[in-house]
Amino acid sequence: MLRLFEEGGRAMSDLLDRPDAKISPFSAASEASEAVGTLTDIARLWLTDPAKLAEAQGVLLSSYIELWNGALRKLLGEKVPPVAEPEPSDNRFKDPEWSSNPYFDFWKQAYLLTTNWAEDVLQQTEGLDAPARQKAEFYLRQLSSAFSPSNFPMTNPEVVRETFATNANNLVRGMAHLVDDMEKSGDLLKISQTDTTAFEVGRNLATTPGKVVFQNDILQLIQYLPTTDKVREVPLLVIPPWINKYYILDLTPPKSLLKYAVDQGFTVFVVSWVNPDERLAHKSFEDYMLEGVLAAADAVSRETGIEKINVVGYCVGGTLLGSTLAYLAARGEEPFRAVTFLTTQLDFSKAGDLLLFTTESQLSSLRKMMAERGFLDGSRMANVFNMMRPRDLIWPYIVNNYMLGKKPFPFDLLYWNQDSTRMPAVNHGFYLGEFYNANKLAKGEMTLAGVKLDLKKIKLPVFEVATKEDHIAPAKSVFIGSKMLGGPVEFVLAGSGHIAGVVNPPDKMKYQYWTANKAAADTLEEWVSMAKMHPGSWWPHWIEWLTKYSGDWTIPREPGEHLGVIEDAPGSYVKMKS
Repeated sequence: MLRLFEEGGRAMSDLLDRPDAKISPFSAASEASEAVGTLTDIARLWLTDPAKLAEAQGVLLSSYIELWNGALRKLLGEKVPPVAEPEPSDNRFKDPEWSSNPYFDFWKQAYLLTTNWAEDVLQQTEGLDAPARQKAEFYLRQLSSAFSPSNFPMTNPEVVRETFATNANNLVRGMAHLVDDMEKSGDLLKISQTDTTAFEVGRNLATTPGKVVFQNDILQLIQYLPTTDKVREVPLLVIPPWINKYYILDLTPPKSLLKYAVDQGFTVFVVSWVNPDERLAHKSFEDYMLEGVLAAADAVSRETGIEKINVVGYCVGGTLLGSTLAYLAARGEEPFRAVTFLTTQLDFSKAGDLLLFTTESQLSSLRKMMAERGFLDGSRMANVFNMMRPRDLIWPYIVNNYMLGKKPFPFDLLYWNQDSTRMPAVNHGFYLGEFYNANKLAKGEMTLAGVKLDLKKIKLPVFEVATKEDHIAPAKSVFIGSKMLGGPVEFVLAGSGHIAGVVNPPDKMKYQYWTANKAAADTLEEWVSMAKMHPGSWWPHWIEWLTKYSGDWTIPREPGEHLGVIEDAPGSYVKMKS
């Protein structure tokens, strides 16, 4: 215990000195302040109706009395049905002692009663507009996740057992893990979600053979080696998001969408964005279009000799691609044949909880911070994404790492999730302000390089993938954007979320996807009612669609036949650490 106090004191002192404890964009202190303010406003609304407030409090009090009586009867040996039970998918309460031990069972049920009551109260709160309700629901979810009894050493049965079994060595190790995480973190604490020593980009991640055939200040272009004795005439260019690293599409060979496309006989190129520092602070969204998408497309055409190529955009890479297509359409240019959008938002009116982080006041403080440094540290955006699912992406690791004193399990997806990148100040400020905050692309009010953009002018055939449980690019938001395009759209809804719904190889037979044959639906709900469910991965369905726009077979192309080879894949840009 003395060692624990020593390690804990050092850790807490370091933590209080970090930006996490200060009011700054996306920090824990800032979000806690927002949560308190939001829920205080809810309380004020209830105080205006004392009778309704008393009734709500009476409901909670009676449920507590029922729980207390049940706990006493359980102590006397009776079998008592629970007053509240967790959902079957709630892994926080899987330990048998959460049900068999009256002490832990009491805390579990008291927590469930309280959070269920709070959610009901919020639902019954009158006088809230949609944005205010969404904000309140988000912060209530943060607080209810944080205050779970599973997150406290003395009310978590597994932690209590481990503490007595190891004479509190687990807590000592946990404080050491916390100190280690702080030393490795950027601006904000990055809780270890996996054993980072188990992976290395180029050794056991991003290993599909290829060559870097072109590069500039903001990207490297990788061309993959063919694996078939013939390839499709039309090459495929993939534009990943710049707020993450491209190898989410090339994790390991069995999970690699890029390798899968190569193995189906396509000549595949992928953009690997630079991890920018203050020297690239001036790079704008327009630069990422001109020096990014268009420069890469031109390089692919020069390397393959094909004038019109096929292109894929993923997440914000898809938003950039959609903007580029509107720019080209306005200019009467068409260097692409067919387009694939993966979890891409073009309209941001229903962009989910991320809209809560793009208010004018938050953008103002964010721009000020980025202006001073020239970039946004990757840990801040990573913190935002983790807050979308705190019960899965924050608290399990706090318990495992800092309370049980264990190292996290090696997991390639979570290694990629922690391998964050910086964002250049000008580009990121434009993206959050013009897309999320003002929704200018969807409204037809956006101008890039002197050209006004209109999504309806995009007439190319589009394959659009949304994922059912996406918390970053909600399916409803993706669907609304797809309706704004001027050409034929093959809309596909995949099971699972933003990452697992996309990275879903066919041989795993996981999840499912839905299609609707030429469905003329105005809303996602209407589309779903018409759709047919298919088990497994959407990848083969996409390949079947893509083949129609990929020309005849031709001889395989070796990387760099015309542009030359700069270095082996995965290149050097992807290995730059934040």
